[in-house]
Amino acid sequence: MKHLSTIFILCLVLGMASLGIGQELFGDPQEGKSIYMHHCVNCHGKNGDGQGPDTKFLTVKPADFHSDESRSKTDWELMTTITFGVAFSPMHGWANRLNEQERWDVLSYIRLMAPFNPIT
Repeated sequence: MKHLSTIFILCLVLGMASLGIGQELFGDPQEGKSIYMHHCVNCHGKNGDGQGPDTKFLTVKPADFHSDESRSKTDWELMTTITFGVAFSPMHGWANRLNEQERWDVLSYIRLMAPFNPIT
């Protein structure tokens, strides 16, 4: 019986340790700003307002990160958009251009400009 208790405690400790590792996915907003200014600013604008210089050529306008709609999206929803893009829009996926950490960095910068604000 003592052996089972030890195994249970070991599993619990290892499980909790893996949760801590899983939380390390958040990005660096300073790195994200550099990536954003290189890849995103032409559509989403310098301030994330969706008013970049290329918008005049787009039928579907880019997201304004300051809008209630964008700010109410979860990090998971935004990360999915950054990774896979949006169908029938000029927002293409970045999975083949930016690695996962770079995408988290960009998301972190977007959240710095326009913090999460769930609509209740």
